[in-house]
Amino acid sequence: MTQPQRKPRVAVHKFSSCDGCQLALLNLGATLLDVVERVDFVHFVEMGPVDEEAEVDIAIVEGSISTPEEAQRIREVRARSKYLIAIGACATSGGIQALRNLNRAPEWTSAVYASPEYISILDKVTPISANVRVDLELWGCPVNAHQVLSAIRALLFGVVPPQNHDKLCTECKRLGVVCMMVARDLPCMGPVTQTGCGVICPRQGRDCYACYGPAENANAPSLARHLEAGGMDRADVRRRFLSINNAAPAFAVVGKNEDTEAARDRDA
Repeated sequence: MTQPQRKPRVAVHKFSSCDGCQLALLNLGATLLDVVERVDFVHFVEMGPVDEEAEVDIAIVEGSISTPEEAQRIREVRARSKYLIAIGACATSGGIQALRNLNRAPEWTSAVYASPEYISILDKVTPISANVRVDLELWGCPVNAHQVLSAIRALLFGVVPPQNHDKLCTECKRLGVVCMMVARDLPCMGPVTQTGCGVICPRQGRDCYACYGPAENANAPSLARHLEAGGMDRADVRRRFLSINNAAPAFAVVGKNEDTEAARDRDA
């Protein structure tokens, strides 16, 4: 008798994060159920299955590396996976928690916690790619869940999924969305942000906050100068670039400038 063919095995792992990218996958609803018929989710705590040490075809990783335990665990995940996909801003660029890299986290823990010796953190929060080899990065806060499913399908066929690093502005033009910077004089990050979100904020009359990270050939210093020339305070400009994807080099060149270092020296 012919043995049934084993379905591809997929694991979803959480590191330092808010779980938002995992929730984006769960929110696919019926679409996710269709995927379950084709792959076996052997580890996905928020869905139900728990088997963190399973050998898998694809490991999907949410979150950044911020503790010694996580640094060891991500190496183990990599060793047990054929492909590893980093999803979301935390996994691809450190996320919100990487903001502590700009200051003195050990001093904070000493001031906040009664027993700081129980707090175990690394000196620096890093994205997944700074710790292990990553086969694919899908940016976003949260990630576009449909992109994750497309990536799974492509990798299972041995194909590297195509990625669109166009600027958000191009998608606004395609969809006929009014430019937030030109028409409404808002400090939009669209000119340096890659598309993928469906221009959610501009379609609602809000400026882009760069959730999907830097676009290809992003000229962040030029946009920073434009925002300052338009009357935006320099500190506010830096915060725009440092907010969500602060460890992305293309944004850090603006956010982590000499003014930031001067402020830290004054506080010392």
